[in-house]
Amino acid sequence: MAALVTSAAADLPDRLAVVEAGGRGLTWSELDSEVGRVATGLGAAGVVAGHRVMIALGNRLEFVTTYLGVLRAQAVAVPVNPGSTAEEIARMLADCGARMVLADRDTIETVRAALGRSELAEPTDGDVRAAPRLVAVGSPPQPGEISYDHLRAETVRPVPPLPDPEKLAVLLYTSGTSGLPRAAMLTHRALLANVEQVATVEPPMIHTDDVVLGVVPLFHVYGLNAVLGGVIRHRAKLVLAERFDPEGTLDLIEDEACSVVPVAPPVFAAWRDVDALAERLGPVRMILSGSAPLSAEVIEEFTAKARVPVHQGYGLTEAAPVVTSTLLSADPKPGSVGAALEGIEIRLVDEDGHVLAGSEAEDPGEIQIRGANLFNGYWPDGADGPDEDGWWSTGDVGFLDGDGDLFLVDRVKEIVIVSGFNVYPTEVEAVIREVPGVRQVAVVGAPDEQTGEAVVAYVIPADVATAAEGLVAGVKDACGTRLASYKRPTRVELVETLPRTVTGKIRKGVLRGEERRKAFGVLE
Repeated sequence: MAALVTSAAADLPDRLAVVEAGGRGLTWSELDSEVGRVATGLGAAGVVAGHRVMIALGNRLEFVTTYLGVLRAQAVAVPVNPGSTAEEIARMLADCGARMVLADRDTIETVRAALGRSELAEPTDGDVRAAPRLVAVGSPPQPGEISYDHLRAETVRPVPPLPDPEKLAVLLYTSGTSGLPRAAMLTHRALLANVEQVATVEPPMIHTDDVVLGVVPLFHVYGLNAVLGGVIRHRAKLVLAERFDPEGTLDLIEDEACSVVPVAPPVFAAWRDVDALAERLGPVRMILSGSAPLSAEVIEEFTAKARVPVHQGYGLTEAAPVVTSTLLSADPKPGSVGAALEGIEIRLVDEDGHVLAGSEAEDPGEIQIRGANLFNGYWPDGADGPDEDGWWSTGDVGFLDGDGDLFLVDRVKEIVIVSGFNVYPTEVEAVIREVPGVRQVAVVGAPDEQTGEAVVAYVIPADVATAAEGLVAGVKDACGTRLASYKRPTRVELVETLPRTVTGKIRKGVLRGEERRKAFGVLE
């Protein structure tokens, strides 16, 4: 990916590559120079090929230059949610063994708190791992830390060409298939393969002359490779925004003449009641929706009001991320997430692993995918990756129509998707179980107009007779302290029992069904 920047710098040195909403920007030549300075500085700081570098930054220039600098240095980038708590940051640092972590003014105190935890405060034996070094971006460093300006080398030292595209490039924490979030291992091959697969889509998602809105978080695979990767591949211009604001983002689109607007589903609800929406989206030629399914009704309503085509796709962190797009559908259909990109195969299997072929494929089955864009399993040992034939089970359920368009039906996994971010119920349940007065808990997703899904916790109190608002407040306080905001329950339901199977397993499908009926007004 970093080599693509060098090519763009050679061909279009003076063209703007990336700008912030606040006005800072870099041409392709300047971006290439900054990436080289960061890569050289990392080496001088002791970061060598294969070392992990955590990036706890918002959507800013330093995220782009650091990410690409880490890749150029052949180290491993670990972008994380800037909204993570100290406990979450500490767990990820310990898990990936990062040698360095970059933090900005919004994250630095949280990262400092994470670094102060006992499991990270002292070097460990065995792998000669040292406590991670903190690089302060846009704020003064404390003793033992260094500033971003100090990290950047004055003179760029050439880096040898990447010897093997199978080298690990990025670790992205996602919910995986079970337990706490795990890091998907994405190689240089996987990142570049998906960028090239997307580039074959006709009509193109991104042109060289496009101005692309960068409001999707860069730590998320959607922003990292589908947006930033696509911009680099096509040598377009990226306009970075720290966060989405309904009115402010529309102003930015107008001011910067953004022509391609990649967003997540909650944006459509936020813009639904905006006056003169079509006029304010005047420069936009295409809106791309990803990270979670978007209903046909929402697309139809929004398109009629905004008068801009909306295309969506299906993707996963483990696929780097794009798998399908409605741009590839011969005749886009309501409810479809489109057809597979060139170079990606999709098949469906039943509960016994039998491949559904022919007319059987029109019956729902678990979605399996195969392609050069797939990850190499989960950190650190590549567990649960593609099988020996290259197929990987997504955990999603869908069906294919006669034209090869994919329709999503349900999820085998219990992941809750909030504003496009994965929440694994087990992680939330582990926090709630430690709250005094909680006997049992079950966490599920509920439909939410703003975020797609919301987290709901069903709690059985230890003492039903005396449980009251104090227990609910205790649960919310614990989650507020230990979990990122999108993982926190929006509602805590105190119940006497939970639905169970004959073997005693909690029937979360029943709870999710009740939440859907509530959303549709069938239940109060």
